[in-house]
This record gives sequence, structure tokens and C-alpha cells, in this order.
Amino acid sequence: MANARALDKRRKSVRNIRKITRTMELIATACFKKAMDRAMAATAYTDRITQMVSDLAQSGLELNHPLLETRETTDNATLLVLTANRGLCGGYNGNMLRSALPRRKELTEQFENLQMEVSGRRGIAGLRYRGIEIDETYTQFNDQPKYEEVEPIANRFLDMFRLGQIDRLDVVYTRFVSVSRQQAVVETLLPLGSISENDGQQAQQGSQTQSSFEFIPSAESILEEVVPESFRVRLFKCFLDAAVSEQVSRMVAMKSATENASDMIKQLSMTYNRARQSQITNEIMEIIGGVEALSG
Repeated sequence: MANARALDKRRKSVRNIRKITRTMELIATACFKKAMDRAMAATAYTDRITQMVSDLAQSGLELNHPLLETRETTDNATLLVLTANRGLCGGYNGNMLRSALPRRKELTEQFENLQMEVSGRRGIAGLRYRGIEIDETYTQFNDQPKYEEVEPIANRFLDMFRLGQIDRLDVVYTRFVSVSRQQAVVETLLPLGSISENDGQQAQQGSQTQSSFEFIPSAESILEEVVPESFRVRLFKCFLDAAVSEQVSRMVAMKSATENASDMIKQLSMTYNRARQSQITNEIMEIIGGVEALSG
């Protein structure tokens, strides 16, 4: 039978751990609500501007834009992986690495040059541990990424794509679907030529859309503003979804840790009570034995 004092000490330690995990669960819940509100607000804008570009592409007009054209010769690709700066969020970071490694192998076989960019200390450490060279790292993003922080990164990708320094951009992140479902995905954000493929109904209605647009001053000037902005908000949406999914994963992980700590406390309490009962019984038997010895 284990020592009652050691069991009580261990039970107190588990109780302290449960307080920490419970606090972290509450913090993650509060951060999740804020991040989800921002992601849902950005979703409406992202969907609307994506639909606008899709409508323009399906309008039947001869519209050309560098971001919409798929290049025949492709030599340079960039893979951006969005992970977390902190751990204690279940399998969130592991899922990102498991999704990134196959795509990295695929891009390495297709393209002559592949540039790896990683956001989040956990992803950086995980890829470097595997001996993978990282060209660019980002550690400035917290639980609530701001558009002003993502915009310079998006503008750099746009400039590199226009100059021919990259021919394709893939982003690995966790898409937030609902509280109970987050999906690790790999999306190709550049070129934007496949943007209309995400909306099959609009593609079928292209002929009907032609007469519903009147371009002032011109379609080219509108495309010059709308298409780059569509890429910026889509990249920003990736960061927002990643932040929301991270908080959901941390919330679930800390809730599970709190419940496991509670179960462990119950088991330790039962073992402690049995040990204490056995200890008291032994003390009583020793007293009785001592009394009998004195009486004899």
C-alpha cells in the first residue's frame, strides 16, 4: 500500500495542475470568441470580393490580369506554412507539419526552386528538427492577427509574382469550419486563375452575368484594384482561420486535460482513503497489542 502522505502530496499537485489547465481553458475560450468574431466578419468580405472577381472573369469580356493567368513555364514555387507560436493545443501543429511535408515533396518534384516560409515558432522548430531549410520565418503573429501585419507579406508575394520570382504560392493552414470541425488544408493562392472554380453556379451563369456589369471608367482599372485586393484578403483569411483553429484546439486540449486531472484526483483520493484506513487499522492493532502486553 502506498504511503498516505505521498498520495496526499501527489493529489495536491494534480489539483494545482487542474487549476492551471482550467484557467488556460477559460483564456482559450475567450480568445476563441474574439478570433471567431473577426474571422466571421472577414468571411463575408472575402466571399463578396471573391465573387466579384469570379463574376468579372465570367462576364464574357476579354479581361487580362497577371494574377489570373496560369503560366506555361513554372520554375519557382513558395510554400507558406501557418503554425502556432505556442504549444498545448493538441495535434494542431502536428497536423500542419503532416500536411506540409507531402506538399513540399510534391512541389520539389515539380519545380526547380522551392522557397519555404513558416509562421509560428512550433512549425519553425519542427521543420528545422527534420533538417528542412527555411527561407523566411514569421513569429510576430499572436492570437489576433491584424490586416496591417499580413498586408506587407501579401504585397511582397504580389511583387514577386509580377516580377516572375515565384510562379506559384501554396498555403498550408487549418480552415475553420465550425467549433467541432477544423480542417487542415493546402490552398494554391497564386495564380488566381482558378478562383471561379470554387463557385460552379456562377461559372454556369457567366453568359447571364455579361449584361449586368457596366465598367466605369474601365474594366482594366477595376481589375487592377480588385484582383490584388482579393488575394490580400484571402491570405488574411488564412491567418484568421489558423488563429481561430488554434484557439479551438487549445480549448479542447485544456478541457480534456482538466477532465483527466479530475479523474486522477478521484483515483488518488480513493487510494489515499484506503491507505489512510489501513494505516489507522495498523495503529489500532499496535495499541491493542501494547495494552495486552502490559496486561499480561
